[in-house]
Amino acid sequence: MRLAEVRRKLQRADRAIEKAIDGGEIPGAVVLARMGGELRYETALGAAVIAPERHEARLETIYDLASLTKVMATTAAAMLLVADGKLRPEQRVADVLPAFSERGKDEITLRHLLTHASGLRPWRAYHADLRERELRKGETLVGTPAGRQSIVERIMRSAPVHDPGEAAVYGDLGFIVLGELVAQVAGEPLDEFCRRRIWEPLEMESTHFNPVPFEGARAGYAATEMCVWREKILWGEVHDSNAWAMGGLAGHAGLFSAAADVMRFADEMLRADRDASAIFDGAVAREFFRRQDTPLGSDWALGWDTPSEGHSTSGRHFSQRSIGHTGFTGTSLWIDLERDLVVVLLCNRVHQFAKKSRFELRPQVHDLVVEAFLAA
Repeated sequence: MRLAEVRRKLQRADRAIEKAIDGGEIPGAVVLARMGGELRYETALGAAVIAPERHEARLETIYDLASLTKVMATTAAAMLLVADGKLRPEQRVADVLPAFSERGKDEITLRHLLTHASGLRPWRAYHADLRERELRKGETLVGTPAGRQSIVERIMRSAPVHDPGEAAVYGDLGFIVLGELVAQVAGEPLDEFCRRRIWEPLEMESTHFNPVPFEGARAGYAATEMCVWREKILWGEVHDSNAWAMGGLAGHAGLFSAAADVMRFADEMLRADRDASAIFDGAVAREFFRRQDTPLGSDWALGWDTPSEGHSTSGRHFSQRSIGHTGFTGTSLWIDLERDLVVVLLCNRVHQFAKKSRFELRPQVHDLVVEAFLAA
């Protein structure tokens, strides 16, 4: 095994990250990657926080995972409930949440939600609606149970924009519904269910949702955006505006974690695929990892993305038996089920550099890491 050559090639990934930092595209990043039992790459470069004070990025820095919440909490919880016999992929959402049946949504299933093919709008600024109500009526709604319930009820009553299964349109609202469905079936909130069944058994001690307002110690967190709604740099508080308005707990966003925990979760997905997990059922896991073709040609598995030919965030080298997801803040997780390969990339690209770059770092780093590993 040519480990010296692997190490030399992995330095190219460091240089790509440093170039993005120097170019003002990101403040910093943490990467953990491994292939098999011997090839490993870990790096922490740049800053986790630039303002209001500077903190360097460290391997243990806790990042706002954004939409990695969809796989590390909501999808994983759905996998467990399917294995428990409490849910089925073809189960109608309205069977569990009767209010969801309004306005022609009674045929939408769990499978439709997980493949982003439900027909629900992908997104709506419900946080802005709550703020407007607060100003108009003098109420406090954002971050309260009443505000959370208001958003959930509005999604439940909303009209779809297309028939279920007609198109796959990535979005958040279906996963907000899915988070509520999981909580209803589990008989406990999404975070408590995931903590008890997933995160604690896997010793994922850095993985959690943070309540709004956040009152904990911020020093271990990476900061995100200067929020015009909250009039401050977000540091330890969820970036996603609808998750913020819902009090920090939602099925689509709100999860915080460090790279080592994300790697532990990925390793358990690999074990599940091989019938070696003590937590997840292998047959259920493989069904969730399988591209569903809902509708025909869609890249979505159940909750998980799969590599898209020519333009995947996974880059050019992950096999077709790969699953992954990204988060708007700058996070990603890709798992190659064939190669026993995982790449975890956590950064906070929106901190002081909000939305100004095309953020091509993810596929570039993935390519450089995999090419280095393959050199062995």
